[in-house]
Amino acid sequence: MTIKDYLPILLQVIVAIGFAASALIFSVILGRAGRRNPTKDTAYECGMVPQGEAQPRFSVKFYLVAMLFILFDIEVVFMYPWAVVYRDFIVNNGPLIFWSMLSFVALITVGYVYAIMKGVLEWKR
Repeated sequence: MTIKDYLPILLQVIVAIGFAASALIFSVILGRAGRRNPTKDTAYECGMVPQGEAQPRFSVKFYLVAMLFILFDIEVVFMYPWAVVYRDFIVNNGPLIFWSMLSFVALITVGYVYAIMKGVLEWKR
């Protein structure tokens, strides 16, 4: 391989860096032309004057329930293809496949019981 083989790649890198640098420079130059004032800096909310905080606060319980949903959603997403893939394999190795899936479900059940014991699903606290 000679340097002539790498010349197109070098030119493409130079053009990409040049384009990125020129875009940044032009945005800084043109960005200074705009005048800022408090009216322009306020958030636009359908013509209404914004009131309160920008984002409402969510309870930690919301995130815990969301994580539990993802956990059990992934379990179902795993179980369906597993059943389809091993459909023909079950004839020869049925007990092995059954016990492997039962151990997987047992691990998920242990996680669910742990979450209940920690009070994740109790909304009154």
